[in-house]
Amino acid sequence: MFLIVGYVIILAAALGTYAVHGSLAALWVPMEYIAIVGLTIGGFVASNELKIIKSTIAALPGIFKGSKFTKVLYVDLLAMLFEVLAKVRKEGLMSIENDVENPHDSPIFSKYPVLANDHHVMEFITDYLRMMVGGNLNAIEIENLMDIEIDTHHHEAEMPAHVVSKVGDAVPAFGIIVAVMGVVNVMGSVGEPPAVLGKMIGGALVGTFLGILIAYGFVSPVASLLEQKAQDGAKIYQVIKVVLLASMSGYAPQVAVEFGRKTLASGVRPTFGELEEELKNRKGK
Repeated sequence: MFLIVGYVIILAAALGTYAVHGSLAALWVPMEYIAIVGLTIGGFVASNELKIIKSTIAALPGIFKGSKFTKVLYVDLLAMLFEVLAKVRKEGLMSIENDVENPHDSPIFSKYPVLANDHHVMEFITDYLRMMVGGNLNAIEIENLMDIEIDTHHHEAEMPAHVVSKVGDAVPAFGIIVAVMGVVNVMGSVGEPPAVLGKMIGGALVGTFLGILIAYGFVSPVASLLEQKAQDGAKIYQVIKVVLLASMSGYAPQVAVEFGRKTLASGVRPTFGELEEELKNRKGK
């Protein structure tokens, strides 16, 4: 929503101020638009592998949606981890074996459908719970493995933002290419009257204008939003990591989830009292 609002403000500032002393019709040079769009798409396709192209296109619709990583979701996550760890503390690690192997049939995980339907999150949780059940790795080894996996996930999640940013960096150069082609066209028409030449030169300069406007007014905001989305999605894995490692270090479930709560940003972090109340309420269900 705010992306659209920003685009409107950008267009109003760029075109509105120009319209005060110039004609907007002078900016309408269709072939310049087609050339820049074609060069941009061509550069994007030529510089990326198919899987990167697909992941970038798939990530674009997400910039128009609000974040799913809300306070409610994190409360659910901490409550779910608390239930799992409380079961482990009460009945032993082997008691969660069925939950880990069949998470969709788990009476604990099924209480939290939003989390249960997130394949990557559930895989991350169950994989490390499985290692805990196996008992072959210590907390330091699991922490190192978690860090590597989180870094890999974050790198993949940030790739669309990196790709779009690179495209944005190239668009001004494409604008110059279009402008130069326009100037070449002008040089071939030097015998025309000054009024005609002036119009042709103005049309050529539209390419430079478009390249800069598209790059910094339209593409860069998309890259920034994609980067923010990637960073937003990485936090949930850090919370899971901190909670599970705290449990492996011998802390009680209530303390372990408090470790996780403290890693959250202020905007989505429940207070100690809110989380404690939620855990009490859910414990009674």
